[in-house]
Amino acid sequence: MAFVGKKFPNLDVDAMNDMGDTFKLNVLEEAKNKKKKVLLFWYPKDFTFVCPTELHAFQEALQEFEKRDTIVIGASCDTPEVHFAWLNTSKDNGGIEGVTYPILADSNRNLSSTLGILDIANETYNEETGVVTVEGDNVTYRATYLIDEEGTVFHEGINHMPVGRNVAEFLRLIDAYAHVQKNGEVCPANWEEGKDAMNADRKGVASYLAAH
Repeated sequence: MAFVGKKFPNLDVDAMNDMGDTFKLNVLEEAKNKKKKVLLFWYPKDFTFVCPTELHAFQEALQEFEKRDTIVIGASCDTPEVHFAWLNTSKDNGGIEGVTYPILADSNRNLSSTLGILDIANETYNEETGVVTVEGDNVTYRATYLIDEEGTVFHEGINHMPVGRNVAEFLRLIDAYAHVQKNGEVCPANWEEGKDAMNADRKGVASYLAAH
């Protein structure tokens, strides 16, 4: 199910921060109450391989997101305790020490299941035992959601486990959406801050294509 153009699910989820505090975090309310955009990125597992490179990359770009009034939140299906252990593991040892944004601990998989981003190939129900057997790791793909100040999703994307994300592309998408919000223009292919946008009508596209 696609969530673009819809409100992000209204669910409270356990979260962990770098201080070791476990608390409830609701992504929808975070956007609406603080009147900020939210970038929520999911990764498969703590203490793995591509994942720490992404968490550090988002941390390195955190000031750029903050300049754009955007809150960064990480997420996986690990427990808060495992998150905290990883937060206390040095970068030299494959850890994420130094990451300061909150990380959701969706260990009951309520939110990730609602979003439909779990790696489940098949489910089999045994009528005799009443047991459901799942094929797949039952962890999340590398899903990313950009949510506006009203709680509406304006971008979602899902990468398979081996493929890391390009953080700069999310900054570009936030810039583009902010331009649309502010100016009412639409942003063409490969648009970046400072480049020409266009009016969403026949004359607008004709003028843009003629100039480019």
